[in-house]
Amino acid sequence: MRNLLRTGILSLLLTMSGLVFGASSVVLKADHPNGYTVKSGDTLWAIASLFLRDPWRWQDIWEINPQIKNPHLIFPGDELYLEYVEGQPRLKVRRGNASNTVKLTPKARIEPMEQAIPVIAMEVIHPFLHQHRIVSDSEMEAAPYVLTGAQGHLLAGAGSKVFARGKFDVDEKGLSIYRQGNVYVDPITGEHLGDQAMDVGSGRVLEVRKELATIEVTRMVTNVRQGDRLMPVEQQVINATFSPRVPDVDIRGFMIAVEGGVTQIGALSVVAINRGIREGLEEGHILEIYRKGEVVYDRNRDENVQMPDDRAGMVMIFRCFEKMSYGIVLVSDRPLSVMDKVRSPYN
Repeated sequence: MRNLLRTGILSLLLTMSGLVFGASSVVLKADHPNGYTVKSGDTLWAIASLFLRDPWRWQDIWEINPQIKNPHLIFPGDELYLEYVEGQPRLKVRRGNASNTVKLTPKARIEPMEQAIPVIAMEVIHPFLHQHRIVSDSEMEAAPYVLTGAQGHLLAGAGSKVFARGKFDVDEKGLSIYRQGNVYVDPITGEHLGDQAMDVGSGRVLEVRKELATIEVTRMVTNVRQGDRLMPVEQQVINATFSPRVPDVDIRGFMIAVEGGVTQIGALSVVAINRGIREGLEEGHILEIYRKGEVVYDRNRDENVQMPDDRAGMVMIFRCFEKMSYGIVLVSDRPLSVMDKVRSPYN
């Protein structure tokens, strides 16, 4: 049974196109292709979007095929094509340049996992998975900070030394260096949701004397500055293989910030959501984005009428913190903005 996971996306797409065809939850797109050859740079989301009207509804499929745990196993060169069996569509595959169709049976495929295409464009969210983090204001304030560089320099690069002040764990050799980023506040309640700790680099403790430490900069994203904070290396294991699915709780919130210093939000934008673990959000959860409806003046009745909110996109949560989350916009039907609403699909 475990080897069935090696068919991953193939079994997933077979289910998409055949086993639940006609069910209300998952249907093929009207303009779906009859076949597709996987290319380098493709993502699972993009391929599923070619065939499915609602590619985000994968959890519904897995309820029927619970053995599909990881669809992250399709490779460039694989050829997907549709056939109809007893009037029902089936999606089959030819592996690479193989001349024979591969049957979807419990057969292992020996292939480096890192060569499989990702669910989404990983390069977009990589810094938010492995470097940036959200901390409380007390954590940020209590963290040791860079006082100065060697010879009094206020900037330092990889290989140089800096002097830091604060309380250090003498057994903690490796440290992450962060810079204060956005301060996130709930737009409705005013609650402090967290401080963004932006990745600057890494350091190694060389010596500690009371509250002064000598730090060697071992990795640098940007120059280390006076005031940058030093925190223990995060031990959390980040799972970069996502299973897009609908939350099993009713989530309603807002996009409260967008990364990159832009004002408009589009596909592949990374956004901050004012909902997190405590509200039941998890990595992989799909939320629909709604733009607030316009206010229209009704001349007949001499009054303003609030139009209903308009569905305008879709976001997938890829990293959760206690009070907030990061998401990537997968679909954008029109320009989106900070303070657009997000909510669980069809709730």
